[in-house]
Amino acid sequence: MAVLAGVMALGASGSNPDVGLLYDINGLAKDAPGWVDHTMAFIGEYGLLLALVLLTLWAWWGVRKRDTLDDAASSVASVVWAPLAAGIAVLVNVPIRGFVERPRPFVDHDGIDILVHGKSDFSFVSDHATLAMAIGAGLFVAHRKFGLIGIGLAVLEGFCRVFMGVHYPTDVVGGFALGTAVALLLSPLASALLTPVARAVGRTRRMGWLVWSPGAGAVPGAVGIPEARESEERDLAA
Repeated sequence: MAVLAGVMALGASGSNPDVGLLYDINGLAKDAPGWVDHTMAFIGEYGLLLALVLLTLWAWWGVRKRDTLDDAASSVASVVWAPLAAGIAVLVNVPIRGFVERPRPFVDHDGIDILVHGKSDFSFVSDHATLAMAIGAGLFVAHRKFGLIGIGLAVLEGFCRVFMGVHYPTDVVGGFALGTAVALLLSPLASALLTPVARAVGRTRRMGWLVWSPGAGAVPGAVGIPEARESEERDLAA
């Protein structure tokens, strides 16, 4: 409660680091050419979220190529959890935004260069920052390289939201904290629920490729190897 009250107080004051940093970052938009502002607006509103979706698909495509079905199922379950965590985090944010009721920065402060208009909802916590960091943290659990890329994109997303004049820096930091907390704290439960499902799908003949596509390093005879499954099916048919 005290933290939320502090955030609200920051938004109402014109002489604090949060507002000062808002003006510093948003001021870059005033000095930038028009095409830069349009590009940043598109990237911050749609582009980076699309990039995170593509990164998640890339991660899924890569983690399927494990040596065994068990390893692949666990990794795929972790990748699937990343977008699910983002969705849950945004749902958690709904009551937070309604409770804090922090206006957008351009409502309380003059001279803000607004790159995306029509934002009439509340500011804290940033949905975009929450979504981006939840995906980044979720991918980090599944694969360190993809996770670091995702976290980097999330940080850039947060910068863009302030640059665009639609969020305070603390809105972004709050989104990062919420997305990370949901992705990491619920990860063990998600793994326990999703891994058996992924393993079961991986054992099926028609949909197994969604979970496991073993590479050249796969161990012959390992659990779930397609050739082993087909051989067993032929033996049973005989």
